[in-house]
Amino acid sequence: MKKIASKMFIFFIALCFSLTLCTSLQAEENRKIDINTAGKAELMQLHKIGPQKADSIIEYREKIAPFETIEDLMNVSGIGKATYALNQDLITVSTPKSE
Repeated sequence: MKKIASKMFIFFIALCFSLTLCTSLQAEENRKIDINTAGKAELMQLHKIGPQKADSIIEYREKIAPFETIEDLMNVSGIGKATYALNQDLITVSTPKSE
């Protein structure tokens, strides 16, 4: 009887861990940074994005065009393939509203 209880306890712990992991992954997906709407502080949470690059991202989307895809981030001066690769799973783009 103790072996069954012990196995059930281990199963319960494993189940709780799995549910927690799934919830964390889903929450991570919901926390992507929208490079079309994020402010400077939020952009600086990305890898290799400091104050100047955050300003460049904001300037690009305001003066040139909103980002249509996450790959468009590489159009910003100073952001190349390496920086994009570090952040591609952390960013998203909202669809620009037509006027």
